[in-house]
Amino acid sequence: MKLSRAILIILLVLVIDQASKIYIKLNYTLTSSNEAPIVDWGKFQLLFYENAGAAWGMEIPGDYGKIILVVFRIFAIGGIGYWLYQSVKKGGHRILIICISLIFAGALGNIIDSVFYGVIFSGSYHGAVATAFPEGGGYAPLGYGHVVDMLYFPLFEGYWPEWMPVVGGDKFKFFNAIFNIADSAITVGVILLVLFSKKAFPDNRKTA
Repeated sequence: MKLSRAILIILLVLVIDQASKIYIKLNYTLTSSNEAPIVDWGKFQLLFYENAGAAWGMEIPGDYGKIILVVFRIFAIGGIGYWLYQSVKKGGHRILIICISLIFAGALGNIIDSVFYGVIFSGSYHGAVATAFPEGGGYAPLGYGHVVDMLYFPLFEGYWPEWMPVVGGDKFKFFNAIFNIADSAITVGVILLVLFSKKAFPDNRKTA
């Protein structure tokens, strides 16, 4: 698989990811817990949340926690980019190239939010829709932006069995994460790598 096709996959994911985030950012306010979703189709809901940290809202504490996270992401995506380049150069399997491209695109999509959104947009508050390039400046310095999340799939909910420690009897909802297109690309890439690991990572050792 040629590098140009891998770049095409990356650009396609980035365009869809950024277009969806910018549309949500410029047209809606943050969805509070007592508000109806932007779109509610039962098992699929469209919301507007912002994530200041890493996956599942995790944050590194301290004044420099956000910058540490951004720097880590940049180094990580550099490593993924090098992996992609070497895989193409060495004639890696098509499924491997596609998966790495999806992971790279997803990681880059969220880095764009973290690095630039705070400078580009005004804050999204309950009752105030954000604007692009506001006269008074954005809601945060470079590198302190928030990642826009909007996809929510509450497939089913129920209660943990009473015999289970800690959570026994508690209510749960699956799937409870709110995510975006970039997150989806990373997840799909990783799942495909696992499912097709034998094709992605063939054992080229000669048998005796």
